[in-house]
Amino acid sequence: MTNDDVEQIAGWLVARGLAGANETALLHGFCERGRAAGLQLTRAMTLVDTLHPVYEGRAFRWRNDGANEDAVLEYGPSDQGEAATNWQNSTFYHLVTTGETELRRRIGFGDPTDFVLLQDLRQQGHTDYIALVHSLDGEDLIGGMDCVYSSWTTDHPDGFSDAGVAALRRLVPTLALAVKCASLARIAGTLVEVYLGRDAGQRVLSGRISRGVAERINAVLWYSDLRGYTAITDSAPPDEIIPLLNDYADAVITAVHQAGGEVLKLIGDGVLAIFRAATPADACRRALQAEAGLRQRQLHLNARRAADGRPVTSVYLGLHIGDVLYGNIGSDDRLDFTVVGPAVNETNRIAAMCRSVDRAVVLSSDFMAAAPLPERATLVSVGRYALRGVGRAQELFTIDPALVRAGSSSGAP
Repeated sequence: MTNDDVEQIAGWLVARGLAGANETALLHGFCERGRAAGLQLTRAMTLVDTLHPVYEGRAFRWRNDGANEDAVLEYGPSDQGEAATNWQNSTFYHLVTTGETELRRRIGFGDPTDFVLLQDLRQQGHTDYIALVHSLDGEDLIGGMDCVYSSWTTDHPDGFSDAGVAALRRLVPTLALAVKCASLARIAGTLVEVYLGRDAGQRVLSGRISRGVAERINAVLWYSDLRGYTAITDSAPPDEIIPLLNDYADAVITAVHQAGGEVLKLIGDGVLAIFRAATPADACRRALQAEAGLRQRQLHLNARRAADGRPVTSVYLGLHIGDVLYGNIGSDDRLDFTVVGPAVNETNRIAAMCRSVDRAVVLSSDFMAAAPLPERATLVSVGRYALRGVGRAQELFTIDPALVRAGSSSGAP
């Protein structure tokens, strides 16, 4: 590789990094341009930890032989079980613990294969291996993303040339910086989605963060809560409370998301969600689909928890439809992206009526009127009620108990 080749590849990395290319595109483009310039790469990988509720990090892989291998590998915690053993036996762990930044093994020329990976590579015909670690220092580190790791392999009969090794040392820091930028953007997307919801998170990332800026929307409003939660917390061991909340929140959130809804807030044991669609009837249909899915998940969840001797409960739900303001509410330095308006308060009052009428779900008269005819036929009145803080009395509805019992006994989703 010539100096001009190195400069051209560096310029490409900077341009693609500024353009927002993802980590896979950056690695693959780098490797392809390197090979075209004479860098005899056969395999490459970059790895970076992340901030995610499930994954500890992501590995990005490239190879030139066309073998079937996932280009992206998401990995869980590396401090337990087999994953911990694999990590502690890796070249990267060796570099981190020794404080070194580079490890090279000319495995085709007698260098020790002192890691299992190197033994495998030599058996497959590779001749040279280089691992690099580039630290990300500073007080602005997010989560565990403190390094960008990379490895580079060739099967060339002479291994990497001196010019090739020099090119890697010059170019990989630029690649690491571009990967860091892409990973930070991914982390930002994950954080806003996890804590704000998918739609609200995308709105915030698109720049809609001005205080007081809100959009008037028409939506089905969902407010659910756990029955007897206070009594459970008073009697259950403290270490049972968080798992209980997680189990039932997962059932609710999964049901809402699979039916096309958006979860906006977790309020203790309560969940506030909205359903939007091309028509109010379709939004109502989606909300009822989510309710049906929730009941089945709750059925299986309670059976599993009861078999384990753990406390069980049930979710009660209020559904309403109306106009709300959807946007930023709060102070200059602490905002919440949510829905506000009388319809939100009314939904909460409707949910509270579940205890009074002894039903798992209660729906407003507005929801009943907007629901499509097939679903409307499954709803029955529970009477006319004056809701606390709501100026008008209204007839409330629930799903026909006979249909609920039939669905539960059949196990239908």
